[in-house]
Amino acid sequence: MDTLSSIALAAGLGWASGLRLYATVFSVGLLAKYGYLALPASLDILSHPYLIALSGVLLIIEFLADKIPLVDSAWDSIHTFIRIPAGALLAMGAIDSSDPLIATAIGLLGGTLAGGAHLAKAGSRALINTSPEPVSNWTASFAEEGLVATGLWLTFAHPSLFLVFIVAFILFLIWLLPKLWRGIQLVFTRNTA
Repeated sequence: MDTLSSIALAAGLGWASGLRLYATVFSVGLLAKYGYLALPASLDILSHPYLIALSGVLLIIEFLADKIPLVDSAWDSIHTFIRIPAGALLAMGAIDSSDPLIATAIGLLGGTLAGGAHLAKAGSRALINTSPEPVSNWTASFAEEGLVATGLWLTFAHPSLFLVFIVAFILFLIWLLPKLWRGIQLVFTRNTA
């Protein structure tokens, strides 16, 4: 795996973990197990049958939880402490470096991308979940799943294009996160007044 592909893999796994951790682990592991993806040796564990089975069960639970507004918000709250470190670990594994400086830097990158993706997801869903109708929640949920699938496909098929996407995503986050924060504050002040 060349340097560009390794960086795209680290960024892609970190970013996707922030949105759908279990779908990321399950799909990458399953595709690697059947020879559709070549992963670095440090990520071979993802193709272990037990890990595929466990991530598959968790994927089903997350898929269902994500469609129910209150459950989704609780799930996202808990997963703030799971998705970000998992994104960091997957990114570190993607580089497979014995140099602790490089491994730490990539881990920070993966955790930051997972954190940014998670904050955008959890913040926007917190606002969407206040809507009484379920259609917007389901639409957002399926859109996130499609975004992760597309992002992971780009990571492996067109790593340079994925890196352009991730730069655009970071710029979008810089624009979005202050607006989400203001929206969440507005919802809480309206509910407490």
